[in-house]
Amino acid sequence: MSPEAAMAMIRSHADPERAKGAKAYHKSHREHLGVPNPVLNDLTKAWRQELAVPDRVALADGLWQTNIFEGRLAAAKLLTQARIRPDDAVWALITSWVPDFDSWAVADHVCMAGQKRLTAAPERLDEVAAWTTSEHMWTRRAALVITLPWTKQNFPKADELAARDRILGWAAAYVADRDWFIQKAIAWWLRDLSKHDAHRVQAFLDVHGADMKPFAAKEAAKYL
Repeated sequence: MSPEAAMAMIRSHADPERAKGAKAYHKSHREHLGVPNPVLNDLTKAWRQELAVPDRVALADGLWQTNIFEGRLAAAKLLTQARIRPDDAVWALITSWVPDFDSWAVADHVCMAGQKRLTAAPERLDEVAAWTTSEHMWTRRAALVITLPWTKQNFPKADELAARDRILGWAAAYVADRDWFIQKAIAWWLRDLSKHDAHRVQAFLDVHGADMKPFAAKEAAKYL
């Protein structure tokens, strides 16, 4: 399937009024078609079932390059799947998109795809670690969003605990960053972790909570 054919299918569900509202809500500069997420989910699910991995990678690349909001969401959804073999090309494409991030909605969809590839190959955390010192705020934020699976293990193994502590170290280094999205990402990571490892979150807040923005510290402690 060509990107043009895929976009034609997406455009067939366009809603101009919905697009206006979405563009304003996301404060976006790119074209919005007003296609609801459930429609994109159905389309991309069908494409995942029909296309081999190399064809999905090629289609996702083409959809991303349209720079249309729904095209980029569909690109991410095409690559969101727990088991993909081989997945090196999928991971390479996902990481190539990170410097293009400029809004939370697109970034979060891509990070959801990336989470699956990270948990499939945790050694890729070494690559994500380099994002934490990027000058690009959305890249720094992505390092926390893409690693959210490490907040969710109830009975983590030693290597998973080591990864959890490593990522908490990244979050600690972010505390001095006053950007709202960075503070929100720290809070998100801690809040989710608190459901499974309250001790580590409390220890983090004991050391760093006073230096976080108040809204972020409050959000992080929501379930403590």
